[in-house]
Amino acid sequence: LFPYANTYFYPLIETMAITGIIYSSLSTLCQLDLKKVIAYASIAHMNMVVLGLFSQNIISYAGSILMMFSHGLVSPALFISIGFLYDRHSSRLIKYYSGLANILPLFSVFFFIFTLANFSFPFTSSFVAEFLIMLGLWNTSPLATLLASSSVILSLLYSLWLANRILFGNLPEKYVGYNDLVSREFHILLPLLVITLFLGLFPNYFLSFLALR
Repeated sequence: LFPYANTYFYPLIETMAITGIIYSSLSTLCQLDLKKVIAYASIAHMNMVVLGLFSQNIISYAGSILMMFSHGLVSPALFISIGFLYDRHSSRLIKYYSGLANILPLFSVFFFIFTLANFSFPFTSSFVAEFLIMLGLWNTSPLATLLASSSVILSLLYSLWLANRILFGNLPEKYVGYNDLVSREFHILLPLLVITLFLGLFPNYFLSFLALR
């Protein structure tokens, strides 16, 4: 709507967005609460969206829109998964969880795949979105692209750190006997997983819809 203002303020927006990506990603590594990890990670993802929207490049525009849609799948799925844990154990503190893959294998599969999507692993919708943002941003500002690419490494660190802490390791005795996902929980997560993987494998279904608009 305001291309001249966009051009004038782009250096400021770019600096704020890159700072937000790095700062929120580092803050995520310091969190002890499961939901706070996902919340701070969401801030980093939204700063990536801002970079794409202000890049004045059609490829980054498409990537930002896809990133918002993908984030609306992956982040709620992770929050819902953590809610399932809270229902069972009445705690969101990471230090109380370990070795859940031994007693909650179905939950662990869902959580691990969504964790992969959270740091834009290939074959997920987040990967396509982030790749398009970076691709378009490179034409606008190679330096900003290099700095923003730090989110790839940082998101990998906090995502795998979280999955490793709660899914693997020694299993505390108090968790023995808890049930895995019930039918209601399974059918809540399954559609989110299917769409996330479908858009990662066939992103043109979404991108062609944008082109029609």
